[in-house]
This record gives sequence, structure tokens and C-alpha cells, in this order.
Amino acid sequence: MGELIIVRHGETGWSRVRRHTGRTDVPLTARGEEQARALAAVTGTRPFARVLSSPAERARRTAELAGLRVDAIDPDLWEWDYGGYEGITSARIREDRPGWYLWDDGVVPGDAAHPGESVERVGERADAVLDRVRPLLGEGDVALVAHGHVLRVLTARWLGLEPAAGRLFRLETGTLSTLGTEHGRPVIASWNVPPPAP
Repeated sequence: MGELIIVRHGETGWSRVRRHTGRTDVPLTARGEEQARALAAVTGTRPFARVLSSPAERARRTAELAGLRVDAIDPDLWEWDYGGYEGITSARIREDRPGWYLWDDGVVPGDAAHPGESVERVGERADAVLDRVRPLLGEGDVALVAHGHVLRVLTARWLGLEPAAGRLFRLETGTLSTLGTEHGRPVIASWNVPPPAP
């Protein structure tokens, strides 16, 4: 059985300053492009049965620079819709809502382009992705190129945990993680691995 390789896109201007970047399609920075190119040392030589990407340009560009040929764009791999918190840092949100924590308190509705969604809804999308990719693992490894929070929720669901358990899995930009099995049970084989130094 193959492994599920999850790749978080490279750095963007918003991720660098920790602004919530859900559906706003922010491009990679020069550093983000360097991170993605460096991932090619691992991903570019590995055969994949399938590569799926978020529709976001930052994810698709990361895949391209990492040497991954995207087979399909999966809308369920979009980042968490942060609603009215789109583009705002956690520190700024806490100025108005002391103690606010995304995983516990969720988001407020935004405009028509950013209505917002609950962690449970993100979990439903992650479950839909996993339902589609599990059968493909019989053919080999599958790569998913997407975003920090949605991949953390997806990891929680892979392990059979509630979606909010994604809070336990910090995930940096431009990193690669591996979800696999041991004795037929889901495990994390590697986590938050940066690209090798050039």
C-alpha cells in the first residue's frame, strides 16, 4: 500500500506575517518559490500514482516547482474559509476577542466571497478527499498539495481523530509530511519535514 504525501505550499507574503489566508489567492514569495524548488529533491524523483492540488495558485505553483505533475485539482483541498477573519492575524483578532483560538472559537461570517466555515465543515471536506484517495493508495503513493490548516484537519481525520485535533499538528510552509500505516493502522510516518538544504 502506498503512502499519502502531504505538501504544504511555499511561503506567501501573508503566511510570512501569519495573516489568515483562506480563499484569497496570494502568490508565493521568492522564498516560497525556493522552498518549492528545494522539495523537488524529494518529490521530483518519487513516482506517484496520483497528485492532487488545491485550486489555489500558491499550491499549484508549489507542485510545479517541486516537480510534481498535477493530475487533478480538488476543490475540497482549498484552505479553511476564514470568513470575516480573512487576511487578519490571530494577534489582531485577539485585540477584539481576548483569548480567541481558531480551533475552539471558529470564525465569523465574512462577505459573499468569504462566508466562513466551521472546523466540522473542513473535516467533511477532508473526509471527502480521503474517501477519494484511499483506493488510489493501492496503486502507489499519492501526493496532496494544499494548505496548513486543511492538511492538519486531514491528518486528524486520517488518524480517526475529530477535525479539531488538527490543532495538534503544527505545519510550516514548504514542508513535506507522510501519512501511512503500521500493522494496518493509520500513522504519521514523517511530519513537517523541510526541504533538504541545497
